[in-house]
Amino acid sequence: MNIANGIYMLEISANIMGTPNVINPTLILDNDRLILIDTGFPGQLSQIKEAIEREGLLFSKLKMVILTHQDIDHVGSLSSILKELPNGVEVLAHKEERAYIQGDKLPVKVAQFEAHLSSLPNEMKEIYEKMKTFYENNKSNVDRTLSEGEELPYCGGITVIYTPGHTPGHICLYIKRYKILIAGDALQIQGGVLIQAPQSTNFDTELNIESLKKITQYDVETVICYHGGIYKDNANKRIEELANG
Repeated sequence: MNIANGIYMLEISANIMGTPNVINPTLILDNDRLILIDTGFPGQLSQIKEAIEREGLLFSKLKMVILTHQDIDHVGSLSSILKELPNGVEVLAHKEERAYIQGDKLPVKVAQFEAHLSSLPNEMKEIYEKMKTFYENNKSNVDRTLSEGEELPYCGGITVIYTPGHTPGHICLYIKRYKILIAGDALQIQGGVLIQAPQSTNFDTELNIESLKKITQYDVETVICYHGGIYKDNANKRIEELANG
């Protein structure tokens, strides 16, 4: 889906905790290069390629991946993309996420499962084992780390907003020219309503609320949520409501 000039929201079918769903990576065309924001679940390379090609673009033009955070549904197909395009896809993430993505630290969600492993139902133990195995076998290097307020020179300027809470190094991206917020998992849409990420999925919910307060400093007309898609219903006002309770 073309959101603005050179900015696309991909729609990728996914199964989330046994429920059919859709995830929404963002794709940016800048001059002759493609930048992908987040990479779906493991095994979704073909779906990502197809989604890019449906927009009339070439997967081979992909030159950069920016990760909003470490979760398996955001980094899942990164290693497959890097194998498919071995000649120079640069990987960017916040400096606080680098160690998790590269396998130097146990990812937050895996650590949370591990801390309560004895009390987990068998179904959740199976999910834990799959996640742990995936991260152990799919470590990927982060080529460049990002910092709060950094401006990336694409689409007239993309500002990095450091929004910890969902994970320690979660980021959102703000495209000033089009007043678009790429929210990662800081925000979601349910039933057409913009909401914060559920507390059960957050590393630190209070920190997530502080991050939402930071987002209110930006003039946002369109929010692209990884879970939920597009939100345009007076986004500034709604984000302020969420940030201030």
